Amino acid sequence: MKTVSGLFDDYTDAQSAVSELEQAGIPPENIGIIANNTGGRYSPESGAAEGAGAGAAIGATNGGAIGLLTGLGLMAVPGIGPIVAAGWLAATAAGAATGAIAGGAVGGVIGALSESGIDEADANVYAEGIRRGGALVTARSLSEHLAERAEMIFRNRGVDLAERRATYEATGWRRFDERGEPLTETEIGMHRDRLRSGL
Repeated sequence: MKTVSGLFDDYTDAQSAVSELEQAGIPPENIGIIANNTGGRYSPESGAAEGAGAGAAIGATNGGAIGLLTGLGLMAVPGIGPIVAAGWLAATAAGAATGAIAGGAVGGVIGALSESGIDEADANVYAEGIRRGGALVTARSLSEHLAERAEMIFRNRGVDLAERRATYEATGWRRFDERGEPLTETEIGMHRDRLRSGL
């Protein structure tokens, strides 16, 4: 069984990818999404968590009291700031948030993503991508066939991870810093403008 992830600059693309994953036959409880929510763009009332379906309820059940708050889709993660999360990644993000508060013994969001089957080097790029205003979609417990289908969906709609890593590293970035300050809405907007202009 495999875990496959995709990074998206636009939340709408991430939502579309979730819908395509479900149409490909991946159960909603195996799909999770985390998106940056700086500036409060998404709220439970906005329908931001739609598309990850029943996974949000499962994440809330598995996550206990923190998961119950996560069921609303809103929380703050150290180094990233406010996020909206749904599906099984909601409970994972809650664990990252509480782990960091408790001293970061499991490495916060990087540890949580790594424990979910994501390569640690990739987890750093994904976390940085979320920090810079993006969204992460992850599908887990996939057969070889479904993993290939998910990879194709992410390739068609998402960010090329190697290119994005190179873009970050060109500015001196080496890894995600969960002790760093979350970006402001203005900083995220400037980052998106640079990406659009190819700088």
